[in-house]
Amino acid sequence: VTYKIPLYTGGKLTEYGNITQALYRMSIVDSKKVINAKVFQVKKAFYDISLVDNYIHNLKMIIRNVDTLEQVVYSMRKEGYAQDIDVLEVQARKAEADSLYNQAKLNRELAYQFLSFLLNQDVSSIKSVQEMAVMPEARLFDIYRDNIDIQKAELGLQISQMAVRAEQASYLPTVGGFGEYGSSDNKFLNDFKAKDSYTVGVQVNFNLFNGGIDKANVEKAKVKNLQVQEQVALAKKGIALKVKQLKTEILSLDSDIRSFQTQFNFARKVYASYQARYQEGIASISDVLIKQSKELEVLLQLQTVKNKRNAKVFELNSILNPGDYL
Repeated sequence: VTYKIPLYTGGKLTEYGNITQALYRMSIVDSKKVINAKVFQVKKAFYDISLVDNYIHNLKMIIRNVDTLEQVVYSMRKEGYAQDIDVLEVQARKAEADSLYNQAKLNRELAYQFLSFLLNQDVSSIKSVQEMAVMPEARLFDIYRDNIDIQKAELGLQISQMAVRAEQASYLPTVGGFGEYGSSDNKFLNDFKAKDSYTVGVQVNFNLFNGGIDKANVEKAKVKNLQVQEQVALAKKGIALKVKQLKTEILSLDSDIRSFQTQFNFARKVYASYQARYQEGIASISDVLIKQSKELEVLLQLQTVKNKRNAKVFELNSILNPGDYL
């Protein structure tokens, strides 16, 4: 019976152990990425619902204004100042506003269903948050430290460095202890103990030449390490560029939101003014409805830009990976 145990392997077993631990840490990083993605989806769902709630509120106001206009047209028709076509035009515009309102309610219902799916429980209402998600600060130091893809790339770099050291260990001697127990009896279990023997010792192996295989393996590991270094550098540059791009797009969308908000406020006032002019006989019903159509158009554009802007903010957040959810 022989028992052998390695005492020194030039660090090869140590590096293999380090590689195993690094791979375990990488699996934790993968888990963190999944969890963080879900957290960001939940947060975005809250903002989406709050945004569509505000959109529905504005649509309700527009529909109430159209209802008021419809009553005005009915009254003016009774007095002979309006025609049936005026009533039909108002009703057609009201149907358009109602359609947008119903679509918005369906979108809100879908958002609640998605939130319920994410949380694995029924959600029928939420505490509203502000419409616009706050754009996070983006410093390169924090990005390189917190970004999950960079964390994985740097772990991969560490593993490639460990692999180089593991291959270089082939140049070093290996030391092992061994113990041997046996018997010189020529018959099985005949007089085993009387002729048994023990041997304990230390064995040293030194690889002097193996045809250049060790050197080739070391060079291969070094090349892989250089490739991973380049990949890490490119990943950092690419993510930094993506962050700058997203920040620029968000600032541009902020400007668009301010512009559309101003246009929407103006369109609302113009509509109210034309409704008053219609009652005075100065403007036609077509003029009033054109202004009301403009109000709806700008509101829809404003909603679209706000949605797009929030999506960019959350995309930026997912890159920055603020906070630690594990």
